[in-house]
Formats: sequence, structure tokens, C-alpha cells
Amino acid sequence: MAPPESSRSQGAIPKRRPHRSSSTPEEPSSDSMDLGRLASFLMKMDDEAPAGRTIELGRIKDKVPRAGLDSPSKSKVKARRRHTAGSVCSTGNYNMPELSSLLHARSDSSSSIRSRRRSSSSRSSRHSSRLECSGPVSAALEPPAGHLATSYEDTTQGATHYFQDELGNWLMYTFGDSSAGIAQRLAKIPDQWETQSGTSSTTSSANSAVNVMDTTAPVQIFRPTATSGEVTTVDLDHLGSTAARLRGIQRTPFEALLDRSRLSGVGDSNFSHTSSRLGTDTEASLSNRLDEKMAKNKNFYRFWLLPLLPFVKIQFDRLELLALLDRNVGVMDNVIAVLLAMAVGALGALMLAHNFFQDFWIFLFCFIMAGCQYSLLKSVQPDAASPTHGYNRIIAFSRPAYFCVCCSLTLILENSAHHVDDKNPLTLYGVQVTSLHLLLFTCDLIKVFILCFPVIFTLGLLPQVNTFSTYLLEQIDIHCFGGTATTGLGAALYGVCRSLLACTVLYGFCYGALREPLSSHHVVFSIYCGLLVAISYHLSRSASDPGVLWSIVSDHAWPEEEPAGPPKEKEQNEIIDPLPEKLKSTVLERLKSDLVVCVCAAVLVFAIHLSTVFTRLQPTLRHVLHIMVGVLSLLVHYVVPQLRAQLPWLCCSHPLLKSSEYNLFEVREAAKVMWFEKLYVWLQFAEKFILLPVVFLSALTISAEDIVDKFNVVGGSAVIVVCSMKLMRSAFCDAGKQYVVIAFTVFFFTYDFKSASETLLIDLFFMSIIISKINDYLLKMKFVITYIAPWQITWGSAFHAFAQPFSVPHSAMLFVQAFISSIFSTPLSPFLGSAIFLTSYVRPVKFWERDYNTKRVDHTNTRLSSHLETNLRNPGADDNNLNSIFYEHLTRSLQHSLCGDLSLGRWGNCSSGDCFILASDYLNCLVHIIEMGNGLVTFQMRGLEFRGTYCQQREVEAITEGVDEDDGFCCCEPGHFPHCLSINAAFNQRWLAWEVTATKYVLEGYSISDNSAASMLQVFDLRKVLITYYVKSIVYYTVRSPKLEEWLASEAVITAIQRTYDKSFVDVDPVFNMNIDEDYDYHQAGITISSFCNVYLPWMQHCAGRRQQPIDSSRDSPLVLLCFALCLLGRRALGAASHNTPSSVDYFLYGLHALFKGDFRITSPRDEWVFADMELLRRVVAPGVRMSLKLHQDHFTSPDEYDDPQVLYDAISKHEQNLVISHEGDPAWRNAVLSNTPSLLALRHVFDDGSDEYKIIMLNKRYLNFRVIKVNRECVRGLWAGQQQELVFLRNRNPERGSIQNAKQALRNMINSSCDQPIGYPIYVSPLTTSYADSNEQLMQIVGGSISLNKIKHFLITFFRRLRQRCGAGCSSGGSAQINSTVQEEGQANDASPSITPQNNPAPAQQEVNMTLGSQSGDSCGTVHNLGANRGSLISTSSSAGKPGSGGTLAGLTGLLPVSDNRDHQHQQQLPCIIRIIDPNQVYDTINLGRRIDVQWPCEEWRQKGGKNFWKDWNPEKGMEGQVVHKWVPCHRDPGKRSHVDRTILLVSVDEKYIPVAQEGVVELENV
Repeated sequence: MAPPESSRSQGAIPKRRPHRSSSTPEEPSSDSMDLGRLASFLMKMDDEAPAGRTIELGRIKDKVPRAGLDSPSKSKVKARRRHTAGSVCSTGNYNMPELSSLLHARSDSSSSIRSRRRSSSSRSSRHSSRLECSGPVSAALEPPAGHLATSYEDTTQGATHYFQDELGNWLMYTFGDSSAGIAQRLAKIPDQWETQSGTSSTTSSANSAVNVMDTTAPVQIFRPTATSGEVTTVDLDHLGSTAARLRGIQRTPFEALLDRSRLSGVGDSNFSHTSSRLGTDTEASLSNRLDEKMAKNKNFYRFWLLPLLPFVKIQFDRLELLALLDRNVGVMDNVIAVLLAMAVGALGALMLAHNFFQDFWIFLFCFIMAGCQYSLLKSVQPDAASPTHGYNRIIAFSRPAYFCVCCSLTLILENSAHHVDDKNPLTLYGVQVTSLHLLLFTCDLIKVFILCFPVIFTLGLLPQVNTFSTYLLEQIDIHCFGGTATTGLGAALYGVCRSLLACTVLYGFCYGALREPLSSHHVVFSIYCGLLVAISYHLSRSASDPGVLWSIVSDHAWPEEEPAGPPKEKEQNEIIDPLPEKLKSTVLERLKSDLVVCVCAAVLVFAIHLSTVFTRLQPTLRHVLHIMVGVLSLLVHYVVPQLRAQLPWLCCSHPLLKSSEYNLFEVREAAKVMWFEKLYVWLQFAEKFILLPVVFLSALTISAEDIVDKFNVVGGSAVIVVCSMKLMRSAFCDAGKQYVVIAFTVFFFTYDFKSASETLLIDLFFMSIIISKINDYLLKMKFVITYIAPWQITWGSAFHAFAQPFSVPHSAMLFVQAFISSIFSTPLSPFLGSAIFLTSYVRPVKFWERDYNTKRVDHTNTRLSSHLETNLRNPGADDNNLNSIFYEHLTRSLQHSLCGDLSLGRWGNCSSGDCFILASDYLNCLVHIIEMGNGLVTFQMRGLEFRGTYCQQREVEAITEGVDEDDGFCCCEPGHFPHCLSINAAFNQRWLAWEVTATKYVLEGYSISDNSAASMLQVFDLRKVLITYYVKSIVYYTVRSPKLEEWLASEAVITAIQRTYDKSFVDVDPVFNMNIDEDYDYHQAGITISSFCNVYLPWMQHCAGRRQQPIDSSRDSPLVLLCFALCLLGRRALGAASHNTPSSVDYFLYGLHALFKGDFRITSPRDEWVFADMELLRRVVAPGVRMSLKLHQDHFTSPDEYDDPQVLYDAISKHEQNLVISHEGDPAWRNAVLSNTPSLLALRHVFDDGSDEYKIIMLNKRYLNFRVIKVNRECVRGLWAGQQQELVFLRNRNPERGSIQNAKQALRNMINSSCDQPIGYPIYVSPLTTSYADSNEQLMQIVGGSISLNKIKHFLITFFRRLRQRCGAGCSSGGSAQINSTVQEEGQANDASPSITPQNNPAPAQQEVNMTLGSQSGDSCGTVHNLGANRGSLISTSSSAGKPGSGGTLAGLTGLLPVSDNRDHQHQQQLPCIIRIIDPNQVYDTINLGRRIDVQWPCEEWRQKGGKNFWKDWNPEKGMEGQVVHKWVPCHRDPGKRSHVDRTILLVSVDEKYIPVAQEGVVELENV
């Protein structure tokens, strides 16, 4: 193993620094040099250096002390040469460490030397803050993209590291998603900065993996001067550290000499020589001597085996160690590697001890064992099974792990073979499972498998360990326990443990029942059946990922404490994603529903099974159930989907059952639920929850006793539990395949091999597995035959043309591969996209090993400097990054409705692992269905580029073109029958790996429109309009700001704007131009307060008049002065950003885009007053720029409409509410899109393919049309596997490789483009998202929402109250009053609902019911204000006596349940609020007596106060005004709103009294 190092990222410095040991002792004399020679050498180096180097002359008056002591003060005289063009200079403090602390450590260094070294390093850091950098270094090392790394551990996005390899070549590596994954070689560095080759082997050996080169480090060379009375010296510390930084922390012999001279403590007198003693060959001789001396140094690492033992020297440098050993990132990797190495050795020894191998096979086995152990030290790169480039820490454990597993199985089988009872073997379908020969055969097969390890791992037939574990656990859960696909290793482990726990619970009841006689008729067995259905139902509705469930548990068990501070401020500053809370609330509701449904289902099944219906009616019941399942399932899963398909049976040209949106060109509302969709849902419900459970319960009941007889009670109970739970969960999760399983089982074991049957329950269990594998085999064969069909194959390269005929003789081998891959569920991938197919390694349904999710680049995760750069340097300005938000919004829309739409059959038949492509005008994405449960779907979306490649466009055309216009038949065109496809079209559709399932799938999304900003601002008049709206927007936001009073009271603001009060003030800044400024004063050649007010004063006064609090807006008011100053500031900022060139539209757009994204640069001292409160920029100027762009767009539709201040003010207010205007890199943009904001607007700078333009992006929320294309899932898996092998293992980096060329029959380009990066290039890959049926409103309207105890309680109480009310209506005249009084008393005990106030809240359907029942839900009567009093009377006519309420009529029975009527809502909305009585004779003053003939009052209090028995001496009079609180309408379906006469009666509230009056006797107050 490699020496232990710190767990850092690539480029970290090893813990054990390499040391240098010299073979000969160093001589102090050779390490020193006189000052004159050194000075002459430095002068010569400086003369040869190019212009642009910075020279500094330093004179030191006093004697310079030795290193480590404080230096006296220095006086410096600087003489600089002129910089050449292109040189870059900057100053800064660079605290770079001394080279000796980063590279070689001297073995003979003492503590005093280290202290002097630290002192000199700190002194050099202080000196570097006053220095300047050189141009050649900055130009040579400037990264093409990103930024220079700040330290060795800097692995941020775009961090660029420079380093040298063992050959002295300069390399560069950049971290980030756009990185190629390997270091790139640089062009030759200028000679003056090159490290001498003689030291490359020693200086680069101890560096860390990545050396950081500081391009901004200063260069300073001190020239000694000889003056009388002065001793001149060179600052060796500073010179050495500066040179080291320039060379990327690489020591040259000259720097090493300076370092050794400083450390050796040589005095200043040793260097006091004249420069004339230095000859012309000084450089060469000095370099040769240093090369010879440093070549003798050797590098080694100190490695301690144990803390108390001496260290061991490892005579390797860093690069040699990396070539020999892998670098482990943590202690756990070392522990696992040691344990696996020990296990490999121990198990290998046991295998050899048992004499499993002889002769040559022993050598081969030892070779394999040694390879497994060595792979722990150095993994194979590239590995055929590795999903990533380069080093993969998990793949290193694969070989030893598989070796240990295989050896363990061999030893276990060998040991089991000696204890097999051949007398009573266990047989299953005629095969002896516990046979000695079978065990020995399996043992020999595993031994051969071990010996084939070299070939197996070379071909990549075994995945890495975590992938295989996920696959194995997933297959066990699916085929043994009836589970669903999983989303990862943790989810797979959780699913298997959950299934085992359920089996353990069920096993106790099953074992207890089967021990008794008449076991299948025992009451305990009925309890087991009830629990089986309940537990299976709950497991089928639970997702495999426990993340959401755990978050719910943690929230209730360990609630988070509210952080200190005002919560409102935190909510405003933080953007909270609503999806996690939505998922948690949905899952919580499902858990509550499961609690009720599981209990009810268990009781119901227990009661039904206890009635012996499954035993007394056999075998007739079994045959009837099988026929019903066959007929119903065939209708649900075959006939109806084919009738709804785009091309039914691939013969008809259009669907036979069309949706309402089928013939619409553009959909403007959500899809309507059709009658056949409702029928499909109810048929599915009957099949899934009634018919299939009954079939499996019947099979369980008749098979239980036979299973116990064969496997005894202990084993039989386990078999029954596993088989029954698997079938029951499959019925709930995957009902579409069960009818095929049942049909094949019945026919096969009834008519073909009746004697081979192992009871119906076991037959169904194994047949479900076989049907699943057969289905996979058929899909693989269809993909292969379609892909290699000679008449439609597309050769993407010359190799494809060669492979096509070469694959024909190997067709039999191809079928064998397809059969084997179907058994193990492995992809069958085309080799390099050709007609040669190879079997890949096993993968779970999720397919991809790593969780790759697209991370949107915006202002929250990028540097501030990159926000201000152009598109070339700003990673977030890429079109693909900006467009990815639309796929993210589409993912949220699918999360909301996908599960419900699949239940409605809008995507056709769907199962786990299926792949669909959604195609729209610009959105093209692949949706991978991973998990399908009972009422839940987990999927992943992969969005493709908007402007795809040529191949992608050809395949998009193939899936969007119509085939009904094809009239061809072979070589002629005779036409086709009506509503049918032609012969050629029908033939071609059968040779495709995809099919169109829907052409009008409606989904909520955004329509994108982009307009060229240059064309909208090309002429000066259009720019003047924009500036005018810009100024008006600034005025609007200033007046509307809640901080306006604070600004006007600020002394800094008042002082700044007072200068504009002078009438002679004129701003003559060059940015103001008469062509674009409406208020430009031609006489003053600038902008004055008078010209400003002449144009904008009416607008300012109008805005001030719309404020709630009045404010002075006169011509000389502070408000006008503040607006004037802000408008000048805003226009000056726009002009400065436009480089003061208003005549050029390109510069104008550049400045407008800079201000639009918030890049305000205050360059004029006259505008610095705005820094007194930055809210002036953030809340006034910034939104003013953005709003002006929207108003400028509206100007084209109605040029003169915004001349009216009121219209303009209302338009801005409306845009503020319904429109989000923001830069696309702003987090608010993403939050607005995900929050379903109706409209959004942005200004985008498009820089792609040489085009440099600005576009105005407008988003409008609407319903989008998508074509749904179902792709053969084996085609997708095979192409994905082929791309991964070609790019990762075979390293084919050709962007125009043949395997990615278009192939319309398989959609090869679109599928390969959707792979994870860097294999594919999708612009968005969503996380695994789960959609629940409970969030789809249309489905819930059909089947009802979730059930909970509170909902059941509310329903029962409402039903009982209605029942009592309707029954009481048929009693005596006083019964109604007593019932209403009782209902009111009971209702007050419950939770009170809001009072009935029709004038403020028009009641919906449910509130209307509450209004009818008065206080049935605890409602209190509404309180209204009285407006007058008068009197009148009208006796009830006798014609109403023959009109009973609803005692025995059918219409009255409808009042038992809540009803909703749209007419009720319309009547409620049309209810007049305030009326005036014009005819007191129309008042009904005796209908509150509680008689049967009277109307039903909405409130008991109103009834008591609504007649002359309460009014006494008070009577309604003409002219009284009151408020209407209720209305009775003739023949209304709701008894609470039904009038007892043939006229409408209004209930008017006047002075705490309620007056029933006919509608003819009143008039609405507004109409008077």
C-alpha cells in the first residue's frame, strides 16, 4: 500500500515529506559566493531578460545582520523600465511558503536553521507586498478558462493548476465539469523562466500532485551598489522566494545556492568581493558545479510502520509512487484493503488445502489470487467495468471481493455435499434440488468461473462491487418478495430488510395456523390472509427510497428549534424549495390513508376467508375467477390501450378513442377527462383491488395443505409466506402482467404438463419470473433485429460497413447472448455502434451507477467576478445552462401529474424500466421510469439541447412526421383504405424500436419567445422611448418606495440634491444626448431641472397622487429634486456602462445588459451620494431598468397608450404583480419559474458559434403539447452501455464517432446524447423524482382522495346531521325548531367554521351546505350592520300549503349528502349586498314559526328574529335599507335555498332584525 497520506483532493501535499540524503558531506566553501560575483551574475541575467522586468536598486546604510535577525530600515530608490505591450503588472501580498517547507527536507537540518528559515520566509512575504509582476509570466501562464488555483487544495470550479512531470514538461489541469479529466501539455515556457533540466529529477519529485503557479507574483532583483561607508548585500530570502514563485514552486540551482548560503550562516564578509572577479564563464561553471552536487541527492519518504519503531526510507519520488501504488483517500480504504488482502490469502490457502486445483491450474489460481491482492495496491486503469474515467476507488475492491465470494461459495457447497441426504432429496419440478450431483456440479462451475477471472474482468462482465450489490438486492426484492425497482444501494438494502421484516411477521401467523388440523380452514389462517393483504397493500404504496419517510420521522421525533432572529427577514432572504415539503405532506397523507385502508382490508378479507367461500366453491370458483381475470385484463391492458394508441395495431392512421384535444392546434387549458379514461380507471380498480387479490387468495387456500405436506410445516410456512406475498404485492404494483402469468400457468399446467405442477401457488410464483425473463428476451430480440435490418441500417463509419456482413455468420451466437443476457438482466450493447453485439455487465433498473444531477450555474455558486464578465468567461451565461431551467420546471410538472396520467392511460401501458421521449417545439427529453408502485412513480428526466446537432434534428423529424399521408405499396402508390395506413407505412412502423403513444399530451409549461434586442433599439427614436420609460420607471419606484420619507429626511441625500435646486444648474455630462433624451435642453447643451420638469412633472404628480399617504410633489419639492438626481444617476450609469457611445447600438445594448444584470458602476463623483443608502440602487434604479424594457416591448403593440399617466401607472402595477423581470443568472429567476409565475422576462446575451447578439426572452405560462414516444427499453439500455464502454474503456473521444450518428429506427443519437456527462451531453439531468397519484386532481375526482380518520369523522357527522334534519322535516310544525336548536347546540361543541358573510366571501358549494344547515358545523350567524327600521306585513298564502318541504320526495333525499351546483354559486355571487324596501306588503312575517310549510332557515338565530313574534311593535316600512344575507329560490334543488312559494324571497338584515321580503318588493341600492 501507499504510505499514509492526508485525505485531501488531488494535489494535496503528503504528510511525510521527502527527504534528501547526500552521499558525500557538504563543504561549506562550495555553498558560498562573494557579493561581487553574485552581483555581476544578476546583472547579466537582467541584461538578457526582456523588457518589462522590474528592477529595484536597494541601498542599505548599515551592515546587514545574519539571517534570522531584524533588519534595519532601508531607503530605496526605484528605477523602472518601460513595460512592453501586453505586460501585466499588479501588486499584492503573497504569503508563499519557503520552498524548503514544500519540497525536500534536509536530513541534517537543525532547529536553529528551521527558525531562521521561517524568519526569512516571513520577511520575504512582507517585501512582496511592494513589488510588481512581470508581463511575460502572466501572458505565458494565463489560463484559457477559469482562474488560477489559490492553493494546493483549491478544487473549485475552474481552478487551474500548473505543474511539471518527471521529464520537465509543463502541464496544466483545470477542475470542473468542462474538464477533459486529464492534464494538458502547455506550449514551451519562455527560456528565462524554464527550470534547468539538471534538477528536474530532484526538484519535482517531492512536490505535491499539483503545483500552483502564481502569475501575479512580483519579480524583484536587487543590484548591489558600492559606495563609501556602505556595505551592500542582496536580500537572499526575498530573491529566493520570489524566484520560486515565478517557477511554480520549482527550485533552480541558483535558488538552491541562495538557500544553502542563507542556511549555512555565511557572514556578509564572505560575499564582499568586487564584481570584476566574475569571468565570462561564471554562469556555466556555476551551473555545472550545482548540477553535479544536486545530482548526488536522493529522495525518500519517511514511513513509520509503528509510532515507536524507526522509520523506513521509501526511495521513490511522488510520481513514481503514483505510478506504482494508488493513493488512498482515507483510513477506511486502508482498513478495507488490508482485510480483503487477508481474506484473499486465507481463502486461497483453504482452496489449495482442499486440493481443488492440480498441475497448471494451481499456478493459474495463484496468479489470479496475486492479481486480486495487487489490485488493492494498484487498480486497473482503465477498467472495463468502471463507469468513470481515471482512478476509481471502488473498482479496486472488485476483484478481491468477487474472489472471496466465489471461494466462500465453493467451500460452502463442498462442505454441504458431504451432508446431503440422498435418500430423501428435495425435488422441484422433477429436479432434485438437494442432489449431490447438483451441488458438485455447481461447485465445479464456480471453480471454473474463478479460473476465468482474467477473461471476465478484461471483457467487463462483472460490475463494481456496489453496482453488483444493488443489482442483487433489487433482483431478490423483485422476484422473491414482489418489490419494485430501487434507486440506489441504500434503498435496495432498505427494501430487502423491509420485505424480510414483513415475512417474519407473517410467518408467525402462518406457522401457527398450519400446525393445526384443517389448517387452511383455521381461523388463524384467515387472520394470516387478512394481514397478508393489508401488509402487501402498504408495501406496494411505499417508495423504495426511505429519505422522505425518514424526514417525516425526524421532524416529529426531533423537531428543529426555531433560530433566533426575526423569521420574516430570513424568509425574504432565503429561497425555499417547496418540493420537499410537498413530498412530505403527500407521504404523510398516504400513511394516514394506509392506516385506515389496511385495517378495513384486513377485517374484510378475514371475514370473507372465514366464510369458507374459497373452499366450498372449488373448483368452480377458481375457473370462474381465471376467466374473469383473462377477459377483464385483456380488455384493460390490450384492447383499450390499442384503441387509444396513435396507430392502433399499426394499421389504423389515427386513434379510435380520441381525446378532446386531439384536433386542436393549440391547447389553452388542461386536458379534459374523457369517458373512456374514467372507464379505464374503474376497470383497473376492479382488477387490482378486487379480482387479482381474490384469485391469489383462492390459490393460497387450495395450495396450503399440499405445500405443507411436501415441505413440512417449517419449510412450507416459509414457502407460503414468500410466494403469497410476492404474488399479492405484484397484483398491486404490476397488475398489467398478472393476467399473462395466470393464463400461461393455467394452460401450461392444466393441459401441457399437468403432472409437473407443484401446486398453483408455487406455479404462479415461478411462472411470474419466467414471464418476466421472456419479455426481456423478446424486447432484446426486437431491438437486435430492428437495429441490424439491412434495408434501414445507417453506417456511421467504415467499421460499421465491415461489421455488418461480418456479423451475419455469428447470428446464432447473438441469439445465445440475448438469451443469457435476458436471464441475468444485462444490456446487450452494439460494439462501437455496429451490428456486432456484446453482453455488458449486470445493472439495476436505474442503470447508472453514480447519481449524476445537473447543477445549475447561477449567482449563488459562481464567483462575483464571473458575473461581471462576458459570456466567454462567465460559465453561467451558456445557453444550455440557461435553458436547463425549463426542463427543471417540466420535471416539477411531471412530478405533479405523471402518476395520475399513467393511471388514466395517457401514456399507454407502462412498467418499471420503460423509457419515453417527450417531444415539443423546442423541448426534447427522455423520461426514464425507474420505479412503479401502487399510486407512485419514480422517474428521471434527461433534457436534450434546444438547438441540437444535425443528427438529432433528423431523428426529431422522424418522430414528429405523420405517416398517414404515405400511399406507397412497394414501388408504386395505389393509395390506402380510409383511416388505415398504406402497406409501406404499416411495414415501416413494424421495423422501429419506438412507437408514438400520444400526440396531444398536455402538460403545464412555459412558451418561450425571443426577440432580437438590436432590431428593437436600432434607431434613435426607439432608444429615446426606452430612456423615457427608464426615467418614468425610476420615478415610479421612487414614489412607491416605503423608504421615501427616510430618504427625504436623510442629510446626505438632501445635501446631494440641493445642488440641483439652483435654476442655473445644468448637467452637461457627455452621456446625455439630444437623440435619446427627451428632456435634453438644446440651449444649455445638457439637462436642467426645468427641462426635466417640463417632461416628467405630470407623471411625478400622478404617481404622488396615487400614494396612500399624500406627499408634496410641487416643482420645487424635495421629491422632484430626488427624482431628478436619481434619473441623472441612472442615465449616467447606463452611459458609463455603454462606454459613453450612445450612437452605437452595440455599445448601448452592452450597457443595458450590464445594468439589467445589476452591474452598476458609479464612476462620477457627482453620483457618489447614492452610497448613503444602497437601497436607492437596489430598489429604484435596478427595477427601473428592467421595467423599462417591458414597457418598451409594450410600446410596439400600442404606441400611444402609455401617454396617459393613469394607464401607464396601472400597467406598471400590473406587471409588478404578474411579471418577474430578472436576469437569468439571478436565483430569483429560478425561484419564479419553479413557483409557476405567469410571465417572466429577461435580457440574454447570446454568444455562440461566432454570433454575438442580445435577445429579449419572454416566458408565458401555458399548456404545452407533447408527443409521447415509447422507446424499447432494451434499446436504450444497450445503447447506453455501448457508449459507456466506448468512451470510458476504449477511450474513443471522437465527437463525430460512428456510434452517435443518427439512426431513425432506434433514435440512436437522441438516446446516446441523454447519457450522463461526459459520455453524453444532456443540458439537464433531474434527480430521481417521485410522483404520487394523490397530487393529480383529475384522478382524485374519479377515485376520491386519500382516506383519514378525520375525513371519516367529518363525513359521518355531516351525514347524520343531514339525516336528522330531513327526517325532522316530516314531523309536526314544532319539530323543526327543536331539531335546529339541537343541531345548533351540538354544532357549537365542534370546531366552529367561519361565519357566513355572503357580502365578503361568496360561499362555494361546501359553504352553501353549511349555510343551509345553519349551525350544523358549528356556524354562528353572521353579524350585519342595520341601516334603518320600518313595518309592513303580508300573510302567507294558502297556495303554499300544498307544497311540502322534502319529507318524502326523491329531491328531498338528495339533501342527505353534500351537493354542489354551479347555479348556487352564481346565485350567491349575484346576491345584492344592500337593498331598499319599496313595498312593505311583500314582507313575509310569519314564515319563521317552524311549520312544515315554511322555508328552511340557514340559522336558528335568524329564524327567531325573522318574524312579527319577535318584532312586537316594530314593523318594516318603505325606504328602509338593509343587507341581504340569504335568498330562497323557487324549485331549488337544495332545500335550504328552496322557496315555499313561486317567487324569490330575500332575507334582509335591518337593525338586528331579519326581514323575509319578496324580490319584487325591493330594489338594489346601486340601481336607485
